[in-house]
Amino acid sequence: MAEVKAVRRPVKEEWLLEGSTESKSIVNPIRDIVDGRKLEQNPQKNLVSLSIGDPTVFGNLPVHDVMKQAVKDAVDSGTCNGYGPAQGLAMTRRAVAAHYSTPEAPLTEDDVIMSCGCSGALDMCITVLGNPGQNILIPRPGFGLYSCLSVPRGIEARHYDLVPDRQWEIDLDHLEQLIDANTVSIVVTNPSNPCGSVYSKKHLLDILAVAERHFLPIIGDEIYDGMVFKGQQFYSLASLSKNVPILSCGGIAKRYLVPGWRVGWILIYDKNETFKKEIFPCLLSTTRKILGPSTILQAALPDILAKVPQSYFKNTMNVVEANANAVYSELSAVPGLKPVMPSGAMYMMVGIDLKHFPNLNTAVDFMEKLMSEQSVFCLPGECFQYPGFFRLVLSMPNDKVKEACARIKEFCTKHYV
Repeated sequence: MAEVKAVRRPVKEEWLLEGSTESKSIVNPIRDIVDGRKLEQNPQKNLVSLSIGDPTVFGNLPVHDVMKQAVKDAVDSGTCNGYGPAQGLAMTRRAVAAHYSTPEAPLTEDDVIMSCGCSGALDMCITVLGNPGQNILIPRPGFGLYSCLSVPRGIEARHYDLVPDRQWEIDLDHLEQLIDANTVSIVVTNPSNPCGSVYSKKHLLDILAVAERHFLPIIGDEIYDGMVFKGQQFYSLASLSKNVPILSCGGIAKRYLVPGWRVGWILIYDKNETFKKEIFPCLLSTTRKILGPSTILQAALPDILAKVPQSYFKNTMNVVEANANAVYSELSAVPGLKPVMPSGAMYMMVGIDLKHFPNLNTAVDFMEKLMSEQSVFCLPGECFQYPGFFRLVLSMPNDKVKEACARIKEFCTKHYV
């Protein structure tokens, strides 16, 4: 007689599918506003979008011909269509190391890890340094991605304050008060998104002193490296650090005006080999999840870094600085607004005296109403953990500057009490 096999009863009785705890915890406040909110503009007015830090939006800052040719050459070579090493192409890492190496902070190709944009670099750094139950220190106001990358992994994001009346310097006393035995790193953004601040050499040394006192490595978000106004100077943290190990995250998105190319890197500065035993091997492990950015763009990068002229960067910053001066001048005269003049990057934070706008309770209300009446789109300070402010982008053409300022003035004059 044939054996009758038992039919295994299903463990589930119906289709009950749940997203992971981590995925449910992901909150990117900028994208939630830009992509997830149904914002209605005034149909009688064309949209002036000053929300996202994408310098390609208006078309007034074109990509340099050297960069386009470098990509074409990489494609035409026919040698860049396969997988590359997880850490990045050796020739690309050599080029990045040569470009950023200084006598004070030397680099070799082994100190460079290529990533999918600066965001990918930040993701790897936070993944490697933090465990559930630990915490990292991040700026307020600050880029929302830091908490987006840490909180879903059970890493607490503790916000240290920046001081608007001191050009958004870090409140070092507040920073130090947040440190405990579970703190694993300090994130420092310089030049700053969303503030446009550029830290002085003295202030950076003071930050490094705090980190050294508490044996904390620094994650440096330096994607706006070199994007400073006339009379300002950018100092990398690594160039000033004697003992503090630095993971500097950068890329070509902003300075080279190609955020969609998604090419970034981590520069590992480890003078005392603090990272050697644990952190560096773990960083290499994380590269094996994604295998880095496009090999074509990696192959193009050496020519981009070596051949794009300084005049290209100078032109960008001339545009941004002229816009900053114009916006600051115009909005300083608008009742209820208090702009904070930036020193670099491509942003300005503007304070709103909400008590004079009784029908607008928050900066989110202000932004939504400004959009519906004037078709001007800025980001509310809530995107950066800083209510009572809004951020606008400064990479637009001059005519858009005038138009946006005129509309904001009209809006504030109408609602100011």
